[in-house]
Parts: sequence; C-alpha cells; structure tokens
Amino acid sequence: MPADGPAVEVRHLERRFDSFVAVSDLNLVIQPREIFGFLGPNGAGKSTTIRMLCGLLAPTAGTGTVAGFDIQRDAAVLKAHIGYMSQRFSLYDDLSVDENLEFFGRIYGLPRSRLQARKRQALDRIELWARARERTGSLPAGLKQRLALACAALHEPSILFLDEPTSGADPMARRLFWDLIHEFAEGGATVCVSTHYMEEAEYCDRLGLFYQGELIALGTPGDLKTAYRDTVIEVGCERPQEILDAVGAIEDAGSVALFGRGLHVIAQKAAASGVVERLQALLVQLERLDATVEIVPPAMEDVFIDLLEARDRAAERPEAP
Repeated sequence: MPADGPAVEVRHLERRFDSFVAVSDLNLVIQPREIFGFLGPNGAGKSTTIRMLCGLLAPTAGTGTVAGFDIQRDAAVLKAHIGYMSQRFSLYDDLSVDENLEFFGRIYGLPRSRLQARKRQALDRIELWARARERTGSLPAGLKQRLALACAALHEPSILFLDEPTSGADPMARRLFWDLIHEFAEGGATVCVSTHYMEEAEYCDRLGLFYQGELIALGTPGDLKTAYRDTVIEVGCERPQEILDAVGAIEDAGSVALFGRGLHVIAQKAAASGVVERLQALLVQLERLDATVEIVPPAMEDVFIDLLEARDRAAERPEAP
C-alpha cells in the first residue's frame, strides 16, 4: 500500500448514465481503520459510489484515490488491496463452504501455505467449521452473508467495501454480522458499508447520508443527532395506528409516524411543551390511560427523515431572480 494518507479521498466525483445523474459532485475523505456508513434509501447513489471506489465503474468526472491508488489509472492494481462484497454475495451455491474459500483464495493469488492458514482462520471467525463441506446453497441467509464476508477478506485487504451486506437478513443475523465488521476494523481494516437500515447507522464511526445522488450530511451519529433542530415526543401505547390521525391533528404537531410500539411526534422546540400537554389531554379523552408521553432523543430515522424533507423543501423553492 502506498504512503500514509486517507484510506479514501474523492473530489468532485460524478457518475452519469446518459442524462441521469447517479452521483453528483461527491467530496469525501475516509480515514484508515474507520467504519464508514453510506446511509440512504434505495437509488440514492450508494452502490454506484462504492463501485467507482472499487475500480469497477469509471467516473464521468472527478478524481479519487483508495488505499493510495488512483481509482481510474490504477484500477487493476487497486483490486488486490481491497475486499468487495456485493449485494448478491458473489458466492457459488454449488460449491461447498470450503471450496468457495479455496476458489476466492486462488483468485487473490494467495500462496498454498498461506491460503490454508487463512481458510482455517476464516472458518474459526465465522464459526462454520462444522459446515465446511456443506453445499453453500443450503446455508441460511445469515450464514451465507458471513461466508461472503470471509471470502472478501480472505487476502487481508486494507479496505473492505460492503454493499448492502445485510439486506434481507433478520435482526439477529444483522447484529452478528456487525460484530464481524467490528472485528475486522479492530484488526486494522477500514470498512465502508452501505445500508438503508437506520439502526445500523449507530454501529458506524461516521456516516454519509445520501439522497438523490448527493451527499446531504456527514458526521458521527452523535453529531448528526446533536444538530437535529426539532423535538421528538414519543407516545408509547398499544395499537398506535388507531390514534395516528387524531395525534396528527393536534395543534403544532409536525410529522407523526409509527415508531416501534408507539408514535414519534415531531414538534418545534418552542412548541414542544404545549404539544406534550395536548397529547396527554388527547390520550385521556381517548381513554388510553396506559399510554405514556415523553420527550426523547432523536433516533437516526428521525434525523434522516428531517434531512430528506429539508432537501425536498429546498428543491421546491423557486430560485431568487
């Protein structure tokens, strides 16, 4: 790997597909050993960005380096220094667990002795020794994800790119997968991971929030929450969907959304105490005496929705003459 510096650095990166702008004027620096999250809805530009950073897709404009290598000029060399796990895992279902590891190890050019050692370490880490000879296609989705991660990291790359790696997995499988991500980061790797699961944002050191091809916010989860401008009021109750419309009609209540076993009501800070009082009165009127009302810290979902709505409002405002 070339001289010390950022793990990833891009300037004015752009990717167009004919007239469609998938990624627009992206400027980003990711530090070594950082777990960096690309957060955003489907179609936000996360996967396109990762493919450009991996040297799999040429930018339309802009420049970038990954592990010190130019993402266009050094694309072939770069691939030996990174690990890439796509949404589809890139595994071979007809091969066994061990055979998949063997196959990817040979692709990465690992010497025989090192490959055998790395396979043993990988099987230990993903806890698949007992199923090493099983056909990969027979594995549950969560185990396939862990195997795909092990294959991507078999050659000990300095940077791992994981594109929607937990899509479709159950919450327990996602949490176990993130435990593995943190193990790789603690071992010295930089991890860049894209996701549309808001709770996964909490597992990252820093986040880039993507929307309609643009990076609209950047910072730690704590920083982004601290910058949140409104107040979140949580209504805890059974069957919250039954009172959604009534809560939304309260004076000074902003957006209202289902959140877990309750509702999140967004109010401007100056109006929050009044909204709390009106909510409490409404719940008494509706005979929801077991319900609770309290001001809570914003969740990442609250922050993300607020940023998206602010961007949409800005886009709708007419330009000044």
